[in-house]
Amino acid sequence: MILPHVARFLLWLGGWTIVGGVPSIKKAVVIAAPHTSNWDGFWAIVYKTLIGVDIRWFVKDSMFWFPMNILLKAFGAIPLNRKQARSAVAEAIAAFDTHESFYFGLAPEGTRSMTPGWKSGFYRIAEGANVPVIFGFLDYGNRRLGLGPTLTLTGDKEADMKVCRSFYSSISGRCPEQTSTINLTR
Repeated sequence: MILPHVARFLLWLGGWTIVGGVPSIKKAVVIAAPHTSNWDGFWAIVYKTLIGVDIRWFVKDSMFWFPMNILLKAFGAIPLNRKQARSAVAEAIAAFDTHESFYFGLAPEGTRSMTPGWKSGFYRIAEGANVPVIFGFLDYGNRRLGLGPTLTLTGDKEADMKVCRSFYSSISGRCPEQTSTINLTR
């Protein structure tokens, strides 16, 4: 297929160094941080295309207009009705139960702007589906992107978030001033 070649070219053109590849586990929540720019989604899609992993992710349903809906679905987007966003965690957990291999990606900040911390959705999804968390990252400071280590949640949220803080401490977003504190806010 030609798409991985196009992805490799785009990443080369963007000056990115690729880290990691296809996960050795069949199911995981993949977080992408820091999320400080609209470009993050683009580069994440290019990366997942290169490595050939079907990472699914929520996109607000208002983005699913023709022909954008065709592209979004092709690249793994799942429409999310933001008026019923509280059901998103349950919907993501249910998806793990219906697939033999499933990766669900999200940005724990929930937005590109600075927030007081990360939303707990990624943690609740991983805990509810009994799957680990893979640290995805976009390090604009060092032009590296990819998948880092895997965290098996312990149930001790503070200890688990300490591991997250440690990993992401040296990673710089495109707009570093918009980087959120790494702690759970809700």
